[in-house]
Amino acid sequence: MKETAKTILRELSQVFDRVDETEVEKFKSEILNANRIILIGVGREGLATRAFTMRLMHLGLDSHWIWDDTTPAIRRGDLLIATSGCGEIGHIHYVAERARHNGARIALVTGDPDKKTAKIADTVLFVPAAVYLGTADVVPSIQPMGNLFEQSLFILFDIIIMDLTQKLGITKAKMEANHRNLE
Repeated sequence: MKETAKTILRELSQVFDRVDETEVEKFKSEILNANRIILIGVGREGLATRAFTMRLMHLGLDSHWIWDDTTPAIRRGDLLIATSGCGEIGHIHYVAERARHNGARIALVTGDPDKKTAKIADTVLFVPAAVYLGTADVVPSIQPMGNLFEQSLFILFDIIIMDLTQKLGITKAKMEANHRNLE
């Protein structure tokens, strides 16, 4: 187990060594300039994206998970954040097209930046980690399918939240005050 863990941690380190900080800064700018943020993803990468949606809300940003019944209409000034590991998941691409049609900006987080959804995105954040059905030059993994990409997403999104917390001057206490209190 320990050797496997060391290998996975090396893989993650290699991914983060290759993440383009300029792309991360553009991604954060899109978030900060958006009226509302609607997020979409599927499978395990969708779980990481949904967790990111929650943290954006904890920051006090108007963020919504696309599959919730209370998600509002997307409009000009809004941002769609889509995660699409392989870069061409059919219904995610369709939703991105609808967001574009309605005047929203699109930020794509992907492990394959040369596929069709990237071509309609305003901002592309390339996470160079092995991803299911991907074909880009990425960090290979001993793990199955898209595990490395999904793990990288979760960590990258947490790093972005930490940076946005500082940029917005949000304290931990303020974030905690936004946490659901019906439990």
